[in-house]
Amino acid sequence: MTGSETGSGGPFAFLSRRRFLKLALGLAAVPVAGVGGVVALRGSAPSIAGLRMLSDHEFATLTALVTTQLPAGGPWPEGADGEAIARAFDGFIADEPDHIATDLKRALTLVELGPVIFDRKLVTFSNLSEADRLTHWQAWITSDTLLRRQVAIAFRKFISLVYFDQPTVWPHIGYPGPFLVRGYGVQGG
Repeated sequence: MTGSETGSGGPFAFLSRRRFLKLALGLAAVPVAGVGGVVALRGSAPSIAGLRMLSDHEFATLTALVTTQLPAGGPWPEGADGEAIARAFDGFIADEPDHIATDLKRALTLVELGPVIFDRKLVTFSNLSEADRLTHWQAWITSDTLLRRQVAIAFRKFISLVYFDQPTVWPHIGYPGPFLVRGYGVQGG
């Protein structure tokens, strides 16, 4: 994050819970009966043990996002392990200042409710089909709305960072591994 993003509560500070719900339920004019309707759309998420910051729903959203961005059979045969990357994200935000963790959690909620808010569909992101998730996520990347593009860029960068840091991916990108592990550089001492 840049200094300007962290100085006054981050780039999503303006998106308070109240403002988010107004946007989601009021401006989108979705025929959903308030917060109860949104809860019904989300359904229940499986309980995930060991999470430090993410809720079960946020974990499910991020897992769906990871497998949408880096699916199996895509450029790399094995695709991304959505749960492993979601756990890495959970650990990452647990060690960040509260305002950054809050912004990222709000961004995940915005992604989850994206189809309701922006596409006026009565389904959440993690409940879309794989094809619909991909189409919806690509719309975020190319959106005219700055907030959607910022959220997409932030998650794409983090997911890619964690994915390409895995030794199983390195042969596919021509990376021989860390310099010191290959026996160069500093000698034991």
